[in-house]
Amino acid sequence: MTSTVPASLTRPADGAALQAVLLDMDGTLVDTEGFWWEAEVEVFAGLGHRLDEAWRDVVVGGPMTRSAGYLIEATGADITLPELTVLLNDRFEERIGLGVPLMPGAERLLGELSRHNVPTALVSASHRRIIDRVLDSLGADRFALSVAGDEVPRTKPHPDPYLLAARGLGAEPARCAVVEDTATGVASAEAAGCRVVAVPSLAPIQPAAGRTVVASLEEVDLLFLRTLITARR
Repeated sequence: MTSTVPASLTRPADGAALQAVLLDMDGTLVDTEGFWWEAEVEVFAGLGHRLDEAWRDVVVGGPMTRSAGYLIEATGADITLPELTVLLNDRFEERIGLGVPLMPGAERLLGELSRHNVPTALVSASHRRIIDRVLDSLGADRFALSVAGDEVPRTKPHPDPYLLAARGLGAEPARCAVVEDTATGVASAEAAGCRVVAVPSLAPIQPAAGRTVVASLEEVDLLFLRTLITARR
């Protein structure tokens, strides 16, 4: 799956209509945020370091470079960032190879978006090799495109990933609904000008202007997402 597609998809004539849905991956569609922390704990244990549980909230939802860099600095581990990135991706890939649990409501929402031909993108801070493995479980055919953290100059919390996804789908960011589970991802989507639905996974997210917070994807369906866009207009 590549990160670009032709931007010639048909759009509704209604200027207030939802044009695309952009979805985060870890912690939003798949229950893997805990997998990342476990991989980090195991890798650093192999390097002779024990991670403080308090660091978990610091690294959750962040790009690999930020999370890994923080843990190197916090532990003083004698390893370079590129070396650590390889180890973490290898360990995480081993874990998801045993199966990827979907978040409650994810299968239903993806099925509904697919049935109604809603242009949908997967937008993640994870690297391409990880996204492609997870897409085997989610169904790659359900996404018109995907954007990986190692495919943009600046990943989340910068707006670049969501701007790239919107552009690839030929959609206006303001007419895209984004579903995210972390403050980092929410910041990225809001900076891009998208309407955001936050489904907090490990840390709370407060409601704000242009942002709706729900407890679970079970509360999110196509009508809900369309209403967010029309209400904003």
